[in-house]
Amino acid sequence: MTDVNVSRLLQELQITNPERYELVQAVRQAIYRLVPDASERVMYGGFMFSGVAQFCGVFAYREHVSVEFGRGCDLDDPHGVLEGGGKLRRHIRLVSAADITGKFLEQYVDAAYRNSQCK
Repeated sequence: MTDVNVSRLLQELQITNPERYELVQAVRQAIYRLVPDASERVMYGGFMFSGVAQFCGVFAYREHVSVEFGRGCDLDDPHGVLEGGGKLRRHIRLVSAADITGKFLEQYVDAAYRNSQCK
């Protein structure tokens, strides 16, 4: 379900950074393939996805898109793609659509979603 704030942020991104817009859209599609009934809202300048609880956020920057996991410390990282050295948060940096599969994004989103359902 897309609300007006999500639509507004997508339009702004499409105008200001069309390349990042395309990557954000590809990431959003991947998330919705895994969690079709996810809710999405704009927070912290990006797109936050929730089921029972928030499970990831998607943020567009000038040169990349970051998929953030608030409890990324709880995720197994068999492919060594999680970045971040904080106590809880981890992220995956994407620079192209090929990174979605190359960095196994769907596997990490699925794990984050399943972990969030236990909260």
